[in-house]
Amino acid sequence: MVRVAEMPRDLAVVQELCWEYRDFLIGFNEDMREIAETFYPKDAYATLMEELPVKHARPRGVIMLIEHDGKPIGCGMTHPLKGTDTEVKRVFIRKSGRGTGAGQMLSKALIDQARKDGYRRVLLDTSVWLTGAQRLYEKLGFKSRGPYSDLPPGTERHLVFYELML
Repeated sequence: MVRVAEMPRDLAVVQELCWEYRDFLIGFNEDMREIAETFYPKDAYATLMEELPVKHARPRGVIMLIEHDGKPIGCGMTHPLKGTDTEVKRVFIRKSGRGTGAGQMLSKALIDQARKDGYRRVLLDTSVWLTGAQRLYEKLGFKSRGPYSDLPPGTERHLVFYELML
């Protein structure tokens, strides 16, 4: 089941999932560790975790949880960019939920919510090493594109950028 996270009630579990996501990236391989620590240094990430309910607040953003048997197995979120663009961030499924279709279900829910919220385009990026995520986004209709925001020097080659017109 996918649902909109309720703040402040669900904040702790969303933060827990986001920290697991960061740990997953850091443990994936040495190159991913470097990129994760560039984009998500621990102190800055801690600040971001406190700001999640504001950065992804309704009505222009959303934080979603996916649960199995009443237990959270993943999360994902969107936040507004310019005009009618939104960005998907931190889509993560715990190991217990991988391979079950949970990532697809969560991603579809984020896309559907973006459409309901009046967005015309969904943007996202993922790591070049997360080929499963790339296949999922392409299956959902996302098209490859170039960067849509400023990046730290030397990081672009480690990322794949996508857009979906709604």
